Amino acid sequence: MGFLSSFSASLPGALAQGLVWGIMAVGVFITYKVLDVADLTVDGSICTGGAVCVVLIANGVSFQLALVAAFCAGLLAGTITGLFHTACGIPVLLAGILTQLALYSINLRIMGWGTTAGSKANLPISVNKYNLLISARNVLETNLANPIVILLVFVAILVAILYWFFGTELGAALRATGSNAHMARAQGININFTKVLGLAISNGIVALSGALLAQYQGFADINMGRGSIVIGLAAVIIGEVLLGKVFHNFALKLLSAAIGAIIYYIVIQFVLRLGLSTDDLKLLSSLVVAVFLAVPYWKSRWAQAHVHKAPAEVSRVQKGGQNA
Repeated sequence: MGFLSSFSASLPGALAQGLVWGIMAVGVFITYKVLDVADLTVDGSICTGGAVCVVLIANGVSFQLALVAAFCAGLLAGTITGLFHTACGIPVLLAGILTQLALYSINLRIMGWGTTAGSKANLPISVNKYNLLISARNVLETNLANPIVILLVFVAILVAILYWFFGTELGAALRATGSNAHMARAQGININFTKVLGLAISNGIVALSGALLAQYQGFADINMGRGSIVIGLAAVIIGEVLLGKVFHNFALKLLSAAIGAIIYYIVIQFVLRLGLSTDDLKLLSSLVVAVFLAVPYWKSRWAQAHVHKAPAEVSRVQKGGQNA
């Protein structure tokens, strides 16, 4: 099979995965861009969402209720991080690490619920036995069971709900807290509450994406969230760098995070088809994030250099004219 045909065959799967991780990237966008903090809870909360969803479905609960439960579990994880930060005075970065570490043990217990050992690192769930919302087996289908169609609708609904929420008084307060916490406090906003709320909503969405990911791949695994913060940041940054000058509306900015995740996974598939080992994916991810983080800085430096250079050129030309 040639390179182009192999790459084309992998595109539907890359698009579906990109949409799943795009939902997670929207959650990361809320903390990274709206609240202006880097929350590392997501590495644990995405697994929490997947574990809760799989356990509930395996015990006869509908996937709709399982998704709601996964979202609520993420809300709780984000709330804990927020309380560590606001009530205990722990820096938000360290608070996220602490919650993430705690979630590792909690996730083992969740997946081992009802077993003799009491903990489990991996829990499979087959689309043949259970009614799932999405599955990788249907990614080439030409009907509404295709996960790409379902996930596109899911992303659109999520962006619409968040756009509405951030247009409310509470949502505006949350955005004000991230923009300028001191000014927000001066305006009478309880910034501790808005910080906790933002972290809770973010991790709720991340856990929701974990539930969808577990259904899509057919299992929940204790390591499924490892490095997810890097993927989320990569998606947000790629979307901002490539679409930031075009997407000015807040809803479109949320959408750009999901588009960034799709682009990220298409690039990953392209590089894998070129022969890159899967062992090097983490290295590639870190390089992608580093490059896209550096691009805005390089552009600003280049612009500043030309701004300072322009008056000097004008002055030199004027002096030359006077001398003549």
